[in-house]
Amino acid sequence: MLPRLSLVLGGAASGKSVFAEGLVAAAGGARLYLATAEAHDAEMRAKLDRHRARRGPAWRTLEAPRDLAPALGAARADEVVLLDCATMWLSNHLLADSDMVEAEAALFDALDACAAPVVVVSNEVGLSVVPDNALARRFQNAQGALNQQLAARAGLVVNVIAGLPQVLKGHLP
Repeated sequence: MLPRLSLVLGGAASGKSVFAEGLVAAAGGARLYLATAEAHDAEMRAKLDRHRARRGPAWRTLEAPRDLAPALGAARADEVVLLDCATMWLSNHLLADSDMVEAEAALFDALDACAAPVVVVSNEVGLSVVPDNALARRFQNAQGALNQQLAARAGLVVNVIAGLPQVLKGHLP
């Protein structure tokens, strides 16, 4: 049984999404995938197509690049939600120059109100070098703060490195 909120962290191409998909599938029941990425170029479209094909038809998908509240509100109690990923959600908001205090408050309110357990995928960016430009430093700091808030609220936190999960908080079901 999954807790109400789980967080799966990892670096780029670490296997975090594959691990999170397996965690959701193993929980049983219907699967709801909340997609936050937007395809702005052919490479990203191809990546999203690969992810969609890997998941297969067993997943109901809702696209929610910035406003996650309606998507989380649409989750049924018999579903398990995979929000993939908080990093793209944050990037979308930063690029749109959103009020991040308001956006994060809405996200956490929606997570609290969600009828289904939620697994959030997010990138761990704190292990890299300090970026050389202001936007990248703002992103790195915002991502670190968001991950800390998610981890504090989550009953399960897993860090994935090279496809291998390390449980940081809680227990795998």
